[in-house]
Formats: sequence, C-alpha cells, structure tokens
Amino acid sequence: MQRLGKMIHQLARSRTQWEGLMKAAGAAKSSFDGQPPAPSRLTEVSGFGSNPGNLRMLTYVPEILAPSPALVVVLHGCTQTAAGYDHGSGWSELADRYGFVVLYAEQQDANNPKRCFNWFQLGDIQRDRGEACSIRQMVEHAIRAHEVDRSRVFVTGLSAGGAMTSTMLAAYPEVFSGGAIIAGLPYHSATSVAEAFEAMFQGKGRSAKEWGDLVRGASSHEGPWPKVSVWHGSADATVKPMNAGEILKQWTNVHGLRANPSRSDTVDGYPHRVWTNAAGEEVIEEYVITGMAHGTPLAVGDDENSYGAAGPFLLDVGISSSYRIAKFWGLTGRPVGAVKKRTADESARKNEGADPAHSDAPKAIGRKRTARRSHEPREKAARSVFDVNAVITKALKAAGLMK
Repeated sequence: MQRLGKMIHQLARSRTQWEGLMKAAGAAKSSFDGQPPAPSRLTEVSGFGSNPGNLRMLTYVPEILAPSPALVVVLHGCTQTAAGYDHGSGWSELADRYGFVVLYAEQQDANNPKRCFNWFQLGDIQRDRGEACSIRQMVEHAIRAHEVDRSRVFVTGLSAGGAMTSTMLAAYPEVFSGGAIIAGLPYHSATSVAEAFEAMFQGKGRSAKEWGDLVRGASSHEGPWPKVSVWHGSADATVKPMNAGEILKQWTNVHGLRANPSRSDTVDGYPHRVWTNAAGEEVIEEYVITGMAHGTPLAVGDDENSYGAAGPFLLDVGISSSYRIAKFWGLTGRPVGAVKKRTADESARKNEGADPAHSDAPKAIGRKRTARRSHEPREKAARSVFDVNAVITKALKAAGLMK
C-alpha cells in the first residue's frame, strides 16, 4: 500500500506537469491556426506487411533518385502527423537535393489518443513485436520498392519518435547504419506508465554498462553498431535534458568508447561534441541547443542549408538539425537535384500543423517564417489501465496515456 500511495502521488504530480504542458501547447498552436492545411508531399503505402503495431506508412520519393539511394525513416512526435512533421522538419526537401527516399511511420488515434509512439510498452519495443515490427516491415518494403542501398538506412525522430528511434536502433542494429534522437530517451528507459513519467520529468540514471546491456540484449547482433546523433534543448521541460546524457552513456558503451568526447567545438553557435572510434570515424555526436525548449531545431531561410518551417515544437533557433544529421550520416555529398523551395503561400501554410502537444512553451518560434500544422502524437502509456482511483485515471487521460 505504501508503494501504491507513492505511485498515486507521483502520477498526480505528473498530471499537473502534463496539464501545464498541454495548456502551453494549446497557446502555441492558437497562433498558427486559421490558415488552410499545408499540402502533403507524402504518399501512403498499404500492404507493406502484417503490421502488428497498426501504423500507417507514408513515403516521399524525389523526382531524381541517386543510384542505389539511401533511406531515411522519420518518426514524428506526439500530437503530430507524418505530413506535418515533414513540412516542418524539411526532410523531403533534403531528399529533393540529395536523392534519397524518405519513409514516415505514423501513429493512429486507435493506438493512442495523443498519437504517441508507444516507446515504453514492452509489446511495442521488442524485436519483431508491435510497432517496432511494423516499422521494420515498412523499411523492408521501401528497400525492395526503391532498390535502396541496405548499407545506408537511417532513422530519426522527435520526443516519442526519438524514444522509438532508440528502440529501432537497439532492436534492429543490423538494419540501420545510423540514427538521430531528438529530445528523446534511452532504449528501455521505461516499461510502465509510472516509469515513463519518471524518465521524462525526472530522468532515470543507470551506469553506462547497464544501459549498454539493454541494447546488447535487444537482439543477437554483435556489431558493427549504428552511429548516433543526439540532440536536446537545454530548457526542455517535457523530456528532461539529462536523458541526452543517458543516451550518450548507452551508445558510447555499446561502441566501446570512453565517456569523454574525442573533440568539442561549436556549430552554428551551439556546443557540439564528437566521439570517434579506433579507426578515426565519427560514430557519436551530441548537440546541446542552449535555451531551447522541447522540439526539433530548425534554421528557416532561403540558403542551401536551411530547411523546413517553424511552429510549435519545430523551433527556429538558427541550426537545421535535419541538415546536420544528414551530413553526419554522409548523405550531403554531391546534390542530384535542386531543392524545391516552397512558394510564399506554401510557406505561410506550413505553420498549420506544427506539433501542439510537444513542448513546454512556444519558446523558440522566432523568425517570420511560419510552420505547417502537424497533428502529432505524445508519449503514450496506455494499454495498461490503472483503476486504482480517480487521480490515476485523470492523470493518465490528461497525459494521453489512456483513452
């Protein structure tokens, strides 16, 4: 009973935090309402597999593909849509320029009322089960349909999508050459509702070996391991920034690297650290976006390294995470086509659809370019139902963790 009382107290406290975030998110979204939805560049694909996680598959294939193109898998955040996140993050624009295929997995309301990927449910984060298996099936379908180079398959995501990115890298390390985790959490940082709250709002510390063992235990793979890019805002109140440090502990241990980086520098005004392996290859990097709240960092503009559109949880802070991640993965070599920059009308419509339940404040929505509307999902916790009392039920519903 003492343990139950403690859990009720924690959930009630977390509910207050969630309600504050939802209120701030609603205020952020209101400034982008009133415009027609931005047009989607994505095409839905059906029949890609048994789909045990009940997800949607959408793709973008540029007019000019590089020979044996790369594949980038993108996972949106809570309350967002695939189309909205693509419009904001600019991945399809990058695909136009560099000739790779983009694949979006999209959560459905039937799985989660806030449409978050289920990053803490064992049935969705284990190899060949649930949502992780559905995403793997999408990857295989796209590889075969577009003659993708199997050595150049990558995955990235924001928040719940960032946590699911951790899952895909751990469960299928032989499939992905690299990943990028934005405002996310380490693999297996939570396996219950209470643990999800704790990991997000407080952070969960483990030793590097303990974190690494969780990845090594997720499959029979023994290496080589994916390279990993980690991004987090220092003012993130939705997913505590200490999670970035725990992700680094997890993957430096998996790669057999020391805790201290090989070098530190500044990129576009932000701290950047890099870890290299014995061969001198850059295999892990970290960006700390000082002063940024919860969201994906953008540099909105007309130059060749600016992509996407600002909006709630798509934050114009002067650095394009999508471009920098693509560069880290080796995708920004010789351009194969021109970036199809949107017209002024399309740019204005971009604001529609940015992600409203994803941040503690519309803090870094600077610059005058607007972002598209993303109806995106938030961290779901909900196939397990706690009927203990009204406090827990209300907390779960407020967090989108229960229908």
